[in-house]
Amino acid sequence: MQGISRRPLGILLSAVWFAGCGSSPAPNASTPIDEPPDSRFDLANGCYVLRANDQYVVRDGAAFVASGADASSAEHFFMKPANLSRYLFYTVDEQLMTAQGASISADASPADGSDWTLAGDAGRYTAATLDAALSVDDAGTLVLGDTPAELRFEPATGCTPYPEMPVNVVGHTFKGPASGQPVIGMAEVHAHMGMGSELSDGSGDVGPSAAGVLYGQAINRFGAPVALENCVLSHGPNGILSAENILLDFDPLQMHDTQGWPTFVDWPKQDSFLHQQMYYRWVERAYMAGLRVMVVHGTTIEALCNLARATYGDKTAECVDMETGSDQVRFLYDIENYIDAQEGGPEQGWFRIVYSPAEARDVIADGKLAVILGLEFSNLFHCRLTYNLDGSENSDCTREDIDREIDEAWELGVRQVFPFHDVDSALGGTGIFSSVLNYVGFLDTRGFWKTYDCPDGGEGDSYFYNAGAELETGAITQFNDPVTQLIMDLAQGQLPVYPPGRQCNARTVTELGEYAIDKIMQKGFVLDIDHAELLSKQYMLDKGAELSPNYPMVSGHGGQGGISNAQAEQIIRQGGIIYPALPNGARFADFVEQIKPIWDASGTARPLAVGYGADANGLRTLPGPRGAGSDPIEYPFTLFSGEGWGPQFAEAGIAPLQVDMLSIPGGKQWMMDEEGMSNYGLVADIVEGIRLEGGEDAITALFNSAEAYLQLWEQTEAASANARQQP
Repeated sequence: MQGISRRPLGILLSAVWFAGCGSSPAPNASTPIDEPPDSRFDLANGCYVLRANDQYVVRDGAAFVASGADASSAEHFFMKPANLSRYLFYTVDEQLMTAQGASISADASPADGSDWTLAGDAGRYTAATLDAALSVDDAGTLVLGDTPAELRFEPATGCTPYPEMPVNVVGHTFKGPASGQPVIGMAEVHAHMGMGSELSDGSGDVGPSAAGVLYGQAINRFGAPVALENCVLSHGPNGILSAENILLDFDPLQMHDTQGWPTFVDWPKQDSFLHQQMYYRWVERAYMAGLRVMVVHGTTIEALCNLARATYGDKTAECVDMETGSDQVRFLYDIENYIDAQEGGPEQGWFRIVYSPAEARDVIADGKLAVILGLEFSNLFHCRLTYNLDGSENSDCTREDIDREIDEAWELGVRQVFPFHDVDSALGGTGIFSSVLNYVGFLDTRGFWKTYDCPDGGEGDSYFYNAGAELETGAITQFNDPVTQLIMDLAQGQLPVYPPGRQCNARTVTELGEYAIDKIMQKGFVLDIDHAELLSKQYMLDKGAELSPNYPMVSGHGGQGGISNAQAEQIIRQGGIIYPALPNGARFADFVEQIKPIWDASGTARPLAVGYGADANGLRTLPGPRGAGSDPIEYPFTLFSGEGWGPQFAEAGIAPLQVDMLSIPGGKQWMMDEEGMSNYGLVADIVEGIRLEGGEDAITALFNSAEAYLQLWEQTEAASANARQQP
């Protein structure tokens, strides 16, 4: 019998804390405008003077007064969108026109009263904030009142742009392809852009994901200075109250500099799980580098969320898998609206949520990013499992619940799902890849895994991804930490005994799981089989093979639970894809070489395609530097042209694009070769690393990946139609 590691279980949990899972146009840079705005959306990121009831608005100390006879003395406002139809009035001296009570004044710090909603059209507008209208009193002073002032905006120059994250890309990204031609672009099939410390643009109070321990937002109505501001209120002075210290870094005394925007001394970093990695401008940089398909999953692990809520997180946070995951999906619509606002109004943004492969192709042809919504967590459709002391089990869902919740998820816009995740559910068992998840699962289900010896030892020449894990076994020793104490109390101090060698989960697909998978296929969700137990993967693959065309499967970020070479070949043969968790350039090139023989053996006629599933914001380490001896990334570098870029880019009319080092003037600089992928904007730098390491073959496989995903989705639709015809 092998004894359990004598580290505290709180430390053991570290390995899988929520694991799965000129310059470019810029929202902060005004451009010369000759004509008054036709609509309130046209004001976005423009420079204007303001007339209120036909008088120009001027500054009188901190007050704003409608008393100017002409524009020469008027205050100049940079109009930064806070969201659709909402604006920040930003002055030349870096103040915001802000209401407090009935008064309006210039304030350096954004507040609720800085967020103004505009109404009207055709050059005549009104504004409101704090449930009151922008009015003019008898002295001409701007105040809040009952009678809205009529506002007109006239183009101006000389504004101070609102501070915002740059993308540091010179030029415009490409459109196309022409109708009927294969898409050229990258596919990201596993991201978590909805994760953050508040699931709104900051004007609501939806609450956080991950019980609030992951700090920062993908968007905020006040931009990067607030979305990515100092994390001290979340992580404590010097970061000493961050859950990362206690549960990830093995050191309760670990500290980090909490300063965010604009210097970012200690975060985000490629190995820091609990800071925002997907601010929208970072995603925009990746999109400009050729990202054309992105699957964004709502995600959580209920047991760990509850643990965080009880210890280091937000005591009021929602932790139920299906609820918080769906909240993250809803937040993505707010993100879409926010990006639309930055680009000039509804449907103008580069971030487009799509519901079918045909719609995705239209969006990509227009030069935009097709975003597919997904769900990744254990208790899909509320199918939570509880083991009883007598060996029986309870399920929190029925077949009727599954029917209803499948329809609700579809109506929400979800198009890709994981039937299984890190914890056993009423639908079946999780794929084992870390012993730590046994403890996590116990917190949720009150039962430990029952296992069998993985076939062929779970590793070696017969496996594409290793299966199972060697499991901790034996009695729990008393440790002075809250996680260990909780496990001891619930398990009465004992762990199950496991044999040596890699163990696979004996719990596979249940009858309820079989029903759910049938219904998922009939509805037409794209199926990701990562996190499923080895035999559960085989069950889904074989079910897919029963349909004509075959129902294809996605392995999108590392095949957790294992994938044999035979299964990998079956995935590709049946129209599926295997994309790695995003590696750096050297490891991506290695993956391309690893999958080539599998791809060839499958007999598929499709060109080799390798995208990625970065799992950003999935509380997972992002790619590190390529290491000493690698050809360095030299800035600026050129995408889509030159050595390593095949003829397809020029043939498609794709112009070269210059990428500079990602940096904030007077603030942080991010160098991929020094610190790895600290945020999602460095996907562009990863692409350059792939070119340096893998040359044309690797670049071509990468830029085939969006088309491969779309073909898989089209085949999913066809197979689903066939599934609906079966009894």
